[in-house]
Amino acid sequence: MVSDSGEVEKSFRFLLYSRALRSIGIIYMTITMPLYLAAMGLSVVSIGFVVAGVMLFMIVETLALGALGDRAGYKYSLLISEIIPAFGALVIFFSQNVPVIIAAVIVAGIGGAAGGMRGGFSPGSTAIVASNYPDEHKRVNKLGQITSIASFFSIFGAALVSAHFYLSSELGTLAAYRAGFLISSLLLFLSFACLLFIKEEKRPRKSTRIMKGSSFRYILKVIAANSLGGIGLGLAIPLLPLWLELSYKATTLEIGIIFGFSYLVTALGAYYASYMHGRFDPLSIASLTRVLGGALLIAMALSPFLILVAVVYLFRAFFAGLGNPTRNAVNMRGIDREDYGTATSFQGVSTRISQLSSGASGYLMEYSLPAPLFLGGAFQIVSGIMYRYLIGKKKQ
Repeated sequence: MVSDSGEVEKSFRFLLYSRALRSIGIIYMTITMPLYLAAMGLSVVSIGFVVAGVMLFMIVETLALGALGDRAGYKYSLLISEIIPAFGALVIFFSQNVPVIIAAVIVAGIGGAAGGMRGGFSPGSTAIVASNYPDEHKRVNKLGQITSIASFFSIFGAALVSAHFYLSSELGTLAAYRAGFLISSLLLFLSFACLLFIKEEKRPRKSTRIMKGSSFRYILKVIAANSLGGIGLGLAIPLLPLWLELSYKATTLEIGIIFGFSYLVTALGAYYASYMHGRFDPLSIASLTRVLGGALLIAMALSPFLILVAVVYLFRAFFAGLGNPTRNAVNMRGIDREDYGTATSFQGVSTRISQLSSGASGYLMEYSLPAPLFLGGAFQIVSGIMYRYLIGKKKQ
């Protein structure tokens, strides 16, 4: 750790390099995971349970890395959370054994939302930004940069998905998927190398075993609202690529194009987030964008055509990019500096627990294909309303 703010500022670019590389690999793996498992013969219900297994493993990992970050440094949390999926993708490339692949998917944490923020944030990333930049406007700016860079480079991850459409004719469907996992693994190892150059500001020593009471009381409010949103995400998003394939016979080329454009508009939303901070109430932006995201999920569920679904999803991606940096900054308002790692871990764990609803997503899709998005959108709307009500306007 260092106390030179200039050195910390210079090292921030390495975090951006890392997030760019990570996004390409993570996005490819997140989008193709349900498609790859389906191509190997797993049912929709089974894939839903695999995603739930991913969430369970990530709960343990997130808690452990958050506690480690508060004590040893958030840089180490970032490094560990990067190296695990890098090796997991490598195992998926080399293995053709279904149980081994499922285990690698779970341990690597491959699953969840395939949005533009997916590659930008991992255990320790929000905490290190909050620790290095005490000013909230500066935090929103840095988180916005991370989201913008991650979302923009996620386009290349989506392009890699689309490339499968052409590679499969030469290599075969499964071999083409595995080739993408090899490329993703190499990118994650490069991302790990970039993280080695990150610097941290000195922080106060940890004075409590878990966190201070004031931090805990604030984080409970955030968790209560985010858990509802997490249920909605778990129902609607992890199996979205497979939903597109089953509902509209979408090819990997079309799925890659849809997600690719969504990452572009997410990057635009994140870019404008820092400009809106200070001009509008941050809490209102955080709440409203989540409500709109839920409403647009319902609109997707009711859309009769793939092109209409794609357009609606683009609007949702823009609001996600606009709201995420602001929401992350608001989430840190009432937390003590020594508790950033543990507090963000608690937030992450609450979201992962609620996203265990992905296990029900497979069942809902067998019953009615629009059902997961319709119910997921309803939970997100309620979450956005509760977020404003619970956090309140008081800036801590």
